Amino acid sequence: MNEIERQKKGIGLIPLAAMVIGSAIGGGVFGIMTDISGSAGGAALFSWLLVGSAMLMLSLSINNLNKKRPDLEGGIFSYAEAGFGRFAGFISGWGYWLTCWLGNVAFATLLMSALGYFFPVFAGGQNIPSVIMSTLLLWGYAWLVNRGVENASIVNAIVTICKLVPLFLFIVVAISTFSIQQFIANFSSDIILTANGQVVPFSSQILSCIMVMLWVFVGIEGASVVGSRAKKKSDVGKATILGILGLILIYVLVSMLPYGTMPMKELQSIQTQPAMGYVFEKMVGKWGAVVINGGLIISLFGVWLSWTILPVETMRNMAQDGLLPKSWSKVNAQGAPTFAIILTTLCTNVFLLSLLFTDSAYNFAYTLGTAAIFFTWLFLGLYQMKLSYQRREWGQFLIGLLASAFQVWAMFVVAFNEVMLVLVLFLPGIYFYLQARKEQEQPVDHVKIDRFLLILVTLVGVVALILFGTGKLHV
Repeated sequence: MNEIERQKKGIGLIPLAAMVIGSAIGGGVFGIMTDISGSAGGAALFSWLLVGSAMLMLSLSINNLNKKRPDLEGGIFSYAEAGFGRFAGFISGWGYWLTCWLGNVAFATLLMSALGYFFPVFAGGQNIPSVIMSTLLLWGYAWLVNRGVENASIVNAIVTICKLVPLFLFIVVAISTFSIQQFIANFSSDIILTANGQVVPFSSQILSCIMVMLWVFVGIEGASVVGSRAKKKSDVGKATILGILGLILIYVLVSMLPYGTMPMKELQSIQTQPAMGYVFEKMVGKWGAVVINGGLIISLFGVWLSWTILPVETMRNMAQDGLLPKSWSKVNAQGAPTFAIILTTLCTNVFLLSLLFTDSAYNFAYTLGTAAIFFTWLFLGLYQMKLSYQRREWGQFLIGLLASAFQVWAMFVVAFNEVMLVLVLFLPGIYFYLQARKEQEQPVDHVKIDRFLLILVTLVGVVALILFGTGKLHV
């Protein structure tokens, strides 16, 4: 195809930016306004500035690596492997796999809670009927994917409409009812108090926002794959930046406008997910909750299919690359990797049972999923630094440095316990990684960085397991 034909058939700048936005927006945005209501408006705005800047640096790194290393087609983990060896590739891929199926646990909780608005038997989304229905849906999706059913464009179109229309309707109504006086009253950090009446420190309010804000950005790492379909290569970088800025704008509006529509205590009193439906109901009446919950239900049914395919494909790519046993990549007559589908579905099903034992199943699933993707994002930022250093591209090096520094800060300061639990979940994966290396007669001890990372992650994982087992750590 010549340049003229490619430009005629390719995707333009605005549609590319829309694809970036559509690929990242999931169910988390529908609950974000109450998830951050433990912080005053000022702390929440500062948190968005911090997280938004970090995600912009990460997206610029993804875009740069996509252009500089188009030969790396093994998935998001291929950047870690190219920069830091086979075991780094495994850590990045296993972390991404964990994120994907833990995301399905969060989706299941949110879906059942939304259904609970219409069918009280599912009220709250964390009871026995919810677990039974979630399990049936989970294995139903596994059956569909195993038969070779893929996420067709028509499904994507329906899902996107059902996600964006309620969001924009909420934003328009919230703007029309926005009170600057109410927003100012909710802005000061002094209004956030502990149970004994003490003011919660500004820094603590920020930390309470970070994880939920990061969760709604999970998905931007897949946006760069549309680059090859652009009318002009130069549009890819522009679309990535426009898309991220668009996401930040949507997220900030959805989460911050309620601060100007109701008192903080009223906002904090909404504990049922999806919170947006209940906030909107207070604004416009019962029809608001019907619209939000109905759109979200349809959206989640489609998103769940995509996120069933995503971890399965990640596991298959890792097996094909020799990071997991080769047999895990075997496909059936329909071209679907049956073993990967069953194993991933079983893991998801086990975690679904946590809905019965905790009042915060949704928060637990998304915080753990976000902690898992920190490893993937960190290696991506580090490889951006390494490649830019080799090419003496100091502007790009700085971008990678900022992206990596934020991930390290988040891992140690924001979500240390969650990261330690993820390291425990790496332990069974390490066993299968070693089996794969043995299968290929490629021992890990011939590469120093592989040996170092393997020993480090294993030791920290074992220590974390002991600390959790003895009650010294808890999530």
